[in-house]
Amino acid sequence: MTKMTRRELLAGGTALAAGSTLGAPMIWAQNIKDVTLRQFGTGVSNLNEVAAKVKEDLGFTLEMTALDSDSVTQRAATQPESFDIADIEYWICKKVWPTGNLQAMDTSKIKNYDKIVGIFRSGKLTPESEIAQGTAPHTVGFVEGQNGTEFVDNESGWMTLIPTIYNADTLGIRPDLIGRPINNWSELLNPEFKGKASILDISSIGIMDMAMVVESMGEYKYPDKGNMTKEEIDMTLGIFTEAKKNGQFRAFWKSFDESVNLMASGEVVIQSMWSPAITAVKSKGIPCVYQPLEEGYRSWGGGIGMSAALTGLERDAAYEYINWYLDGWVGGFLMRQGYYSAVPETSKNYMTEDEWGFWFEGKPAQGDITNPFGDVMETAGAVRDGGSFYDRMGKVACWNAVMDENQYMVRKWNEFIAA
Repeated sequence: MTKMTRRELLAGGTALAAGSTLGAPMIWAQNIKDVTLRQFGTGVSNLNEVAAKVKEDLGFTLEMTALDSDSVTQRAATQPESFDIADIEYWICKKVWPTGNLQAMDTSKIKNYDKIVGIFRSGKLTPESEIAQGTAPHTVGFVEGQNGTEFVDNESGWMTLIPTIYNADTLGIRPDLIGRPINNWSELLNPEFKGKASILDISSIGIMDMAMVVESMGEYKYPDKGNMTKEEIDMTLGIFTEAKKNGQFRAFWKSFDESVNLMASGEVVIQSMWSPAITAVKSKGIPCVYQPLEEGYRSWGGGIGMSAALTGLERDAAYEYINWYLDGWVGGFLMRQGYYSAVPETSKNYMTEDEWGFWFEGKPAQGDITNPFGDVMETAGAVRDGGSFYDRMGKVACWNAVMDENQYMVRKWNEFIAA
């Protein structure tokens, strides 16, 4: 077979990689190592270890850039030529999809599609589950056809994002510094913790935490926390602005590292947190608990989206990457940080029986439980905060959301931060 230029390969990459010509498998094997895919997303899942494993297992290069959620949203919406893979959350997808910067993905090319948990397909964890408020992933997960512009409420065969990672979020606490049980979201505004509380400064997520607090306080019951009216936005931020002026908050964080430092230092004893931040604090030998709360969890889900500009060999490599991602190694890596994989059963193959029992089934640890980097997180007898996968994801009260009044909410949020 004559040698082809890279441009010719890219032009004919899809057909070649699909094996439609005799030389295709050889061309794929020889040229895959030349592919570089540029991925960006939050620090939650844009990890150097994943990029290194991609190189080892698939042969091509994955260049990762970790940004905060607001920067991720802005880049996906305004710089379509700057990335190949967008590793984003579903609420961000609701903002980005209308720009046309992402392309729909064919679920028939996803090897483990039928094993993806129901949350991302029908919206229900189990057939009896109620769908929580907010931007539930399945509501923005499908479009009608390859060129679909509108979200549809059925498994159409074309996904906006291929789901990868998700969790049930709650408040992180320092039990050693608090010294008593914490059972409700309302504790975030308890004057007992004046000057030692914190909330995250990402408006679309922070206001959902606020809504959980407001309902817990008995101040108001939202018809839909994920789609507030202007009056509800004003009321919610008004309550928190008053608390802020009274000195309730030590800080407002945007990044994972900020939340870890606030908690590890003891400057903050109760705050909005993400699971790996809890893990990071514990790895320093400092007590930190992801506290189950009576009102339930605020949840989020993320997935991999493809740039609309991605074609040919690079697009085929992206599908290879997605299938590899759902094949278990990454899931096992992330589950050791407290996250969940969209295809849990493949992750089980990359975890010990004890790890799977602790992280997924809510069983007491039989020995030391370590994070992905080998640091001991828990010892024998420990049980995961909140229990099993079904206990935790079955108590989701709301999903991170984009509201109809999003612009108004963001403006009011910025006023709150500046107050």
